[in-house]
Amino acid sequence: MSKPLKFVGLCGSLRKASRNAGLLRYAGSHVPEGVSFEVAEVGDLPFYNGDIAEKPAAVQRLVEQLRSADALVIACPEYNYSMAPALKNALDWASREAESPLAGKPAAIMGAGGGMGTSRAQYHLRQTCVFLDLRPLNKPEVFANAFTASFNEAGDLVDEKLQELIRQQLQVLADAAG
Repeated sequence: MSKPLKFVGLCGSLRKASRNAGLLRYAGSHVPEGVSFEVAEVGDLPFYNGDIAEKPAAVQRLVEQLRSADALVIACPEYNYSMAPALKNALDWASREAESPLAGKPAAIMGAGGGMGTSRAQYHLRQTCVFLDLRPLNKPEVFANAFTASFNEAGDLVDEKLQELIRQQLQVLADAAG
């Protein structure tokens, strides 16, 4: 029997009824057998500043969560055709570690936004993954329109086709991490 896997979710949106948080909630409750899932809190991270001498407790907590992860599940909102500042800030803090908590880890990327989902932001995230040495999955891609009946008022994912796509993506992630 293989060892249990741990997925850590990162959500770039801080809104309570965020559709991106809804994607992660769905993912967290539908991981493959033998996989645990937790979402890292990024809302209390200070803005990255290289002049901060002592690593804040929120940053230490994030780094430890990322270090303990076998893979990441990233919900990437799109703000102004790019990734959201909360997500970028979390990745910037993690990138400053002497031993990267991200290097070589597989990552599933999903996102909910307007029109084309979060395709442009996801492509920017993929560029950042090159520097971070994260290994984003190529397929399946998850782009959701946040302003449709795919989500309820609480931001929960209710669209069966998107749910199936996320379950497929999680299985591919487990295969890549195992």
